[in-house]
Amino acid sequence: MDRAAFAVALVDRCRRAGLSAGLTETGDLIRALSVVSAGSREEIYWSARVTLVRRQADLVAFERVFAGVFDDAVPLSLTRDADPAARPEDDVQLPFPGATSRSGMNGGLPWATLPPPVAARDEAGDDAPAVPEMLPAALAALAERPFDELDAAQLEALTRTLAAELEYWPRRRSRRRAIDARGRRVSLRHTIAQARRTAFEPVTLIRERPVRRPRRAVLLCDVSGSMRAQTAAYLHLMRVFATVTAAEVFAFATTLTRLTPALRHPSAREAIAHASEAATDRFSGTRIASNIAALLDSPHGNTLRGALVLIASDGWDSDPPERMAAAMARLRRRAHRVIWLNPRAGAHGFAPKVAGMSAALPFCDRMLPAATFGDLVTAVRILLAPLVSSRA
Repeated sequence: MDRAAFAVALVDRCRRAGLSAGLTETGDLIRALSVVSAGSREEIYWSARVTLVRRQADLVAFERVFAGVFDDAVPLSLTRDADPAARPEDDVQLPFPGATSRSGMNGGLPWATLPPPVAARDEAGDDAPAVPEMLPAALAALAERPFDELDAAQLEALTRTLAAELEYWPRRRSRRRAIDARGRRVSLRHTIAQARRTAFEPVTLIRERPVRRPRRAVLLCDVSGSMRAQTAAYLHLMRVFATVTAAEVFAFATTLTRLTPALRHPSAREAIAHASEAATDRFSGTRIASNIAALLDSPHGNTLRGALVLIASDGWDSDPPERMAAAMARLRRRAHRVIWLNPRAGAHGFAPKVAGMSAALPFCDRMLPAATFGDLVTAVRILLAPLVSSRA
């Protein structure tokens, strides 16, 4: 039986009879019916009475409704073994004899059966029922589709899933300290300054604690021609990091473009539009090593110190591998962790045989697949795991 449908229908009749029962009582009744076998009228009666009746004044209304529902009913219709052929296929309420009842309500019992499963037909056309066909949720289905098959609305819906994953971004201990009475360390500067009022006798000890700040994140996204199918989704990924974790985001093809101000716009569509206009060299060639070196030499290179660096690219680079190795070695010495997101890493039989990818891989902590939104969510969870566990 469908316990939820039965409980809702019974509570609805009780409410129309004057009994004060709400969502809490309905949930209690559903849980009570799942515990007891509910094979007899007495078990159903006490399950409903204990969960629905809160006041002595409601007992009369409950007794009237319960008697009107179950009196003169066919006992066989209350069991799980009821004959399906005895009622129409689309009937979810079992009729019972008697046009009148003490509750003054006519119609079927509030006892609904579960809908029949959708049987999957085999290729031979056999009508025999097979395994029920399970339909996934809408977001779960979209998360496994390639990026080029998603429209703007679907990308925005899946972006909210990424934002929920990054809501609790870990914090790290900084060198700065703040006044806190629960701190373990005595602040000498503030204690001595306070002691000037008491003839330089440290009557009051002022304590301090380290200030914890969010772990800095820096994202570099490849927007070259080979990454055309993934560019829109990766821009949404960078916008989530820019708005939730205050990360610095850059796009590169032949030149390096800072997209942090554009992607921090409140509107997702306008942020993506501004970022697309700012990246004037998108869908062109690729110079990964030159752009990483340019970022290290720029004023924004200090943001890489102790930061979590994510590079989203397929590894196709027109620069020589030696230059890629030199740039990645400098980046690895400055960053906390380097994660490479490759949209082709999840393909069957993938091997990093591209010269640029092979030169950069020894300096990466991990290389993760990023061909779908499901891959991006998994990648975010993987990179957050050591940060949360170490409380860095």
